[in-house]
Amino acid sequence: QVQLVESGGGLVQPGGSLRLSCAASGVTLSIYAMGWYRQAPGKQRELVATIIRAGATGYTDSVKGRFTISRDNAKNTLYLQMNSLKPEDTAVYYCNMVELNTRRPWGQGTQVTVSS
Repeated sequence: QVQLVESGGGLVQPGGSLRLSCAASGVTLSIYAMGWYRQAPGKQRELVATIIRAGATGYTDSVKGRFTISRDNAKNTLYLQMNSLKPEDTAVYYCNMVELNTRRPWGQGTQVTVSS
């Protein structure tokens, strides 16, 4: 049974940092293009960062230069380092495969709240 379990969220002040983790079981993350997604209240889920099998990364413009996606193949875990956080980064963050035909059931996500 495939599980993607996100963790590391919390309440942080503007300008602060958080590191999210996505632990996988039942699937090997390194063979897929993986992504971090987020969904703010009343908005659609959006893809914010990607990492492909070869390790190249990509980011949506709003997080470029502030977020870093990485992967630890030995731990089968995906990470998202988030720096210089802004209130508009407030959302539930999820990890999942990028390609629709490889997508797994969504996990519970991890809440990130940026507020003073």
